[in-house]
Amino acid sequence: MNIANKITILRIILIPIFMIFMLIDVSYNMEIALGIFLIASFTDKLDGYYARKYNLVTDLGKFLDPLADKLLVTAAFLSFIELGRIEAWIVFIILAREFAVTGLRGIAANKKIVIAASNMGKVKTVTQIITIIILFLDNYPFTLINVPMDIICIYITLIITIVSGADYFIKYFKAFKNQI
Repeated sequence: MNIANKITILRIILIPIFMIFMLIDVSYNMEIALGIFLIASFTDKLDGYYARKYNLVTDLGKFLDPLADKLLVTAAFLSFIELGRIEAWIVFIILAREFAVTGLRGIAANKKIVIAASNMGKVKTVTQIITIIILFLDNYPFTLINVPMDIICIYITLIITIVSGADYFIKYFKAFKNQI
């Protein structure tokens, strides 16, 4: 168990703690939840840094890192459904994309086709994290200038999520066609 994998496991351990603070009603619960979310989000960059810099890339890390990312984002979006800050149908589409791409990558790997993480996938992750942070802020400070930044971010995230999912499917079918 190397340091990169330990950091990834820490991110997974932080998720239920994050959800507890998201959904309990105590003083500063949302501030604490946001702090945990930011720390967990930062660990994604940190584990990747260690894995690449010190050549610590493992099969376990390749499995756990994207799983931890998906679990963290899923926990946040599901909590925001519970809090009435995002519509369930939007979260369903986001999660459907995650399941579909994960399944597609599994099928591709079984056929010895490698579908690397795309730039669109990375943009999708960044937009999801920004949207979650904006949801935490409850649209502050944008309410001061009467801009519904939370709604804007939600729909941008939805569009980028759909486009990045389509990008993975296009890459898969091109790679599969070239293999025949």
